[in-house]
Amino acid sequence: MTNPPPQQSPQTQGFDRRYDVQGLEAIDVAVLDTFPQVRQDDPHEYVGQPVEIIIKTDEFSPICPWSGLPDFGHLEIRYLPRDKCVELKSLKYYLTSYRFVGIFHEHATRRVLTDLVKLLEPLSLSIDCDYGMRGGIRTLVRANYVAPDYAEHASGQPQEQRTCPGS
Repeated sequence: MTNPPPQQSPQTQGFDRRYDVQGLEAIDVAVLDTFPQVRQDDPHEYVGQPVEIIIKTDEFSPICPWSGLPDFGHLEIRYLPRDKCVELKSLKYYLTSYRFVGIFHEHATRRVLTDLVKLLEPLSLSIDCDYGMRGGIRTLVRANYVAPDYAEHASGQPQEQRTCPGS
């Protein structure tokens, strides 16, 4: 005869609960799309290059890999495009694909940076994600990329090679 599981007190009931999370394969990189930075049918040369593009959203919500609970982040993407811009609807779908992925704040921020650098091949790109206050601790993760040829051009000095992992 087996013993029944011990009864939990009302104060601890539910603390052992854990929600299921999806793996990294659920991140939908294939949905990302681009468009040319310069319209080919526009006869006017654009001035003020490079242009900085800033995209903000407060709807980034990957899942805590320990608890399965959502971590709500305010995400800011800043980049200097080389030839391509990210199409915003595709970016929204991409970011939404994190909704059930169990991933730490730091890894999620760096993964977004890596995927966008591979897609856009920008002159530079930075991601700031403010995950807000949790347990008295606020987490702000910042990840940056500067293309080696742009870093050298901007500083006038040769730079060490900084490439995106896996590229």
